[in-house]
Amino acid sequence: MSAGAGYRWIHRVWYEKAASGWVLLPLSLVYGLITACRRWLYASGILRTHNAPVPVVVVGNITAGGTGKTPTVVWLSRMLSERGYRPGIVSRGYGGSKSSSSMRVDARSDATVVGDEPVLLARRAGVPVVVDADRVRAVAMLVDDGVDIVITDDGLQHYSLGRDYEICVIDGTRGLGNRRLLPAGPLREGPGRLADVDQLLVNGRLRDDHGLSVAEQNAIPFELVATEASRLNESLTRPIDRFAGTTVHAVAGIGNPTRFFDLLRAHGIQVIEHAFADHAVLSGADLEFGDDFEVFMTEKDAVKLGRSRSDKYWYVPVELHMDPIHALPLVEQLESRLRSNV
Repeated sequence: MSAGAGYRWIHRVWYEKAASGWVLLPLSLVYGLITACRRWLYASGILRTHNAPVPVVVVGNITAGGTGKTPTVVWLSRMLSERGYRPGIVSRGYGGSKSSSSMRVDARSDATVVGDEPVLLARRAGVPVVVDADRVRAVAMLVDDGVDIVITDDGLQHYSLGRDYEICVIDGTRGLGNRRLLPAGPLREGPGRLADVDQLLVNGRLRDDHGLSVAEQNAIPFELVATEASRLNESLTRPIDRFAGTTVHAVAGIGNPTRFFDLLRAHGIQVIEHAFADHAVLSGADLEFGDDFEVFMTEKDAVKLGRSRSDKYWYVPVELHMDPIHALPLVEQLESRLRSNV
């Protein structure tokens, strides 16, 4: 089975209730036993949880694949900065940093070394970013650098690091899929884990295919919006609506490529889809399609390619938009929790 065929089969099993997924159920049982034992070991104190000297906010998910977690981290860091905090961000990078120690990340860092998401976070959030598979060690570096609150990009299941507030992000279109644990379903932890987090956020409108839990019913919705497109070589930025009616190649190496393709179509753009695996390392050959159509990609893909590209290559940054009627109480609740834990 090719990689593409394997991806399509898994998608059918996780999100379209394909009956053939039953063959994976024994593996999901083993996975569930391992994760349950691991969490019990931390809860009982047998495995140690390290508490940082500053508050820690975890932004993560319980599903495999993209949910909008990285834009959420950017949004939250900006909100906290506006309120006078000095936040810093911890990320392990995809597969972990290629280093045995913590690494500071900035907008010029090599994405092949530190990971695409940390570079994107450094570019967009404007706060210190440290990457390390050992999040406890990464937090220590940020504290030494003077941050007074740490946001971890992912890490909901990283119980060795204590946390003061947990935010879980789920994709509204995909939801929890078939609500089964990996690999028979997309879940890293069971649906009951949502009852433990402090706040559940949903990217888009949440589908009710299985009956929603109380946590899901109380989730705060947000949207990822795009207003402009920028050339990779930085020679021009244009309103994205100016491309309405044109045909483009759309490249996406993210957890849910369909969401990017649909975003472009919502602006009247005709899309030729090119989906790659999440965090795929794209080459120049991957972006050549034998015609003169312009090539659009996500910002996360753009950080891996550098700026030495012709004018036909564009990336589309997205921003998290949340209704102030929801955003303000969320931030106030977070601040209240942080103050009470000082």
